[in-house]
Amino acid sequence: MNSHQAHSDTFGLLIKPISTILLVGVIFIGMLITITLGQSIGGASLAQRIQSLFAMNSVQLWWYVTRASGLTGYFLLWLSMVWGFAIPTGMIRPILENIFTYDFHEHLSLLGIGFVILHVVVLLFDKYLPFSIIQLLVPFTDTYRPLWVGLGIISFYLLLLVTFTFYLRQKIGSKAFRSIHVLSLVSYLGTTLHGLFAGTDSALPTTMWLYISTFLVVIFLTVYWLIMRIFRKDEEHVTVTQISNRKSMSTTRR
Repeated sequence: MNSHQAHSDTFGLLIKPISTILLVGVIFIGMLITITLGQSIGGASLAQRIQSLFAMNSVQLWWYVTRASGLTGYFLLWLSMVWGFAIPTGMIRPILENIFTYDFHEHLSLLGIGFVILHVVVLLFDKYLPFSIIQLLVPFTDTYRPLWVGLGIISFYLLLLVTFTFYLRQKIGSKAFRSIHVLSLVSYLGTTLHGLFAGTDSALPTTMWLYISTFLVVIFLTVYWLIMRIFRKDEEHVTVTQISNRKSMSTTRR
């Protein structure tokens, strides 16, 4: 019995990281295939496009890796946003435990940041469209679409700030933490605009639909979250008013 329970506990500890790795791997490979096969190579057939994917030289390979990692980072950060909205609104509470939801939200954010860092680091060594370290760290200093690339850099810094304060929420207080956490919406909007106007794959139909569909989901969840907050404030106000009335009536009777 103890042995069976030990195996069960071990499996429970392993299933989360394994499922996360599989999820990230599928997303990255899917993005790589999307940007590779989504481009028109003349009148090439599907077989010829797949052959071209495995026949890429090192310059092409790094260029595809940085683009796929950027899209993967964007999608993971979007998932983190969706998860972040689903927790306070209670959408997933009947299905998953609260600890798992917060853990998964945190892991998605960290994985998204990791792929964004990979996207940036590869650009340093990429010969197809090279960037200097200054251009990648200081907004609006590059020559390639400086406004939109700079917006992406600022969005990444905001994302780091939001993620960093997640571990300081007990020190800074819940009110300050929530105020700073709202910046994740600004960061997501800036990241979306960066991908649309600075990404070389935004002209692809599949990529365009990715940006549009994910953005619309975030808009819906934002509106839903705001409505839920208004209703909760109204309920709290009614409850406080009822308690005050009861106290005043009790005092009057005395």
